[in-house]
Amino acid sequence: MTTQAPPKAVDAPIGWLDERFGTAGFLRGKMKKVFPDHWSFMLGEIALYSFIILLATGTFLTLWFKPSMSEVVYNGHYTKLVGVKMSEAYSSTLHISFDVRGGLLMRQIHHWAAVLFLASLTVHMLRVFFTGAYRKPREVNWLIGLGLFTLAIFEGLFGYSLPDDLLSGTGLRVTQGILQATPLIGTYASYFVFGGDFPGQDVIPRLYTVHVLLIPGILLALIGAHFMILWHQGHTQFPGKNRAEKNVIGKPFYPVFMIKAGAFFMFTFAVTALLGTFAQINPIWLFGPYTPDSITAGSQPDFYMGFLDGALRIMPNWETNLWGHTISWNVVVPAMVPLGLIMTGAALWPFIEQWATGDKRIHHIADRPRNAPFRTAVGMAAVTFYGLLWAAAGNDPIADKFHVSLFAMTWFFRVTVFVGPAIAFFVTRRICLGLQAKDADIAHHGVESGKIVRLPSGEFIEVHEPASDEQKAVLTGKVPLPELKLEEEDGNGIPAPSAHGPLGKLRKGLNRALTEDGVSPDGHDEGHDDTSSHGDEEIEPGGVESDGSRAISRH
Repeated sequence: MTTQAPPKAVDAPIGWLDERFGTAGFLRGKMKKVFPDHWSFMLGEIALYSFIILLATGTFLTLWFKPSMSEVVYNGHYTKLVGVKMSEAYSSTLHISFDVRGGLLMRQIHHWAAVLFLASLTVHMLRVFFTGAYRKPREVNWLIGLGLFTLAIFEGLFGYSLPDDLLSGTGLRVTQGILQATPLIGTYASYFVFGGDFPGQDVIPRLYTVHVLLIPGILLALIGAHFMILWHQGHTQFPGKNRAEKNVIGKPFYPVFMIKAGAFFMFTFAVTALLGTFAQINPIWLFGPYTPDSITAGSQPDFYMGFLDGALRIMPNWETNLWGHTISWNVVVPAMVPLGLIMTGAALWPFIEQWATGDKRIHHIADRPRNAPFRTAVGMAAVTFYGLLWAAAGNDPIADKFHVSLFAMTWFFRVTVFVGPAIAFFVTRRICLGLQAKDADIAHHGVESGKIVRLPSGEFIEVHEPASDEQKAVLTGKVPLPELKLEEEDGNGIPAPSAHGPLGKLRKGLNRALTEDGVSPDGHDEGHDDTSSHGDEEIEPGGVESDGSRAISRH
């Protein structure tokens, strides 16, 4: 094993800090930290870089934005609105767009960065779910990620509402209706947010404070905690040659990952800058100032709020009068059930899976989605449910463009929002099993070589070549779950309630779905002989793979 001294550009600052804070050992060790070299791990990096861009552009916008509902008469450079009465918030947003040098560009970069932040965060969490990267010891980081996602949705909603244009005002009106429909606390919640009757004078200043101070502060704290835990626990990695639970194969933090991360940040910034320059988003001057008696036809929110809007559009008009109080199920259910189902289910899933399988091992090797058919099918059912609600938010433009009845479109989504996830579950599970069978065939019979030979009998066959060591390591990287032993009877022969009660039956059913839903990786029932490449042997720290990657022990 060879040890290379850090370059002077790195060693000198570390020495300066060590003389004052005694951090040299820690920093020098962390500079050698290895990161897996796989494109999917960069999805979280995109979310981080988008958040940095949001902070930078948001700081610029705060210099000119005035969070006030005071009425003024516009006298700026956008002539079509000159002389129109509007809120100071809307007027200052027009001022940023047309009078501040680079203001419109910064507004659009900020908006595109917000969209990219939510999109990359969503895809990153899907990657974590489908690969099982939420398992022990990463359950807490999974919950932090869900908290980040939920806060980011509200942060986007509040920022979207600040300009006080007709489109954002319509969204605020929907928000007020949801608050008022909340049982027991609705009136108080609405008063707390709006300070009185809608729209009032307080909502924009309050949203501004929450948008620029409260939620960003919490997001920064959660992101910091997320990376501290990630840095301590290390990354997961996909199955492969010489990859085990106790090592990490990839590129060192300095200089490879640092250079790659810096370049990727510039690339992310370039994408948002190009979108802000050439792709118009949220042209508030076309909508005009918000007035409570005006309605925008065909309006849709940003994509991350689309599934809630879609749920509101397709929910039947159900209301119940109880003890003199009206419960508006047509508002309460769409506002709380879809988000509650998705987020609560996602938060509980790591613990449900551990409870059902009895698997309490440490997992640093990620699953291939095909090797966990039930989990992958459940995830795709949730994605389909979300996607159909998202599409339902545009039921009126869809009906208009395809020349179909809006009534028919509404009923189409009412049916498919239940049928679609079931179909997605069944199809995904069958695809995963088919891919597993293909992997088992390749591991057992080899890969097609393209060479055709003729047998003495006259039959033509294709010659198969053995799979490479890397392919075998990937194909046989599926590690079986430990057998779950449920206590069937106690010492007196009496059935144990834990095994035969409702929870026991549920646990048995989930265990069967999670553990028996697969194909042996080498085509044999007892075949897991090739998992040694994925097992517990430890690669020497500092070892170098054939592609230049480094293998380092986790401990």
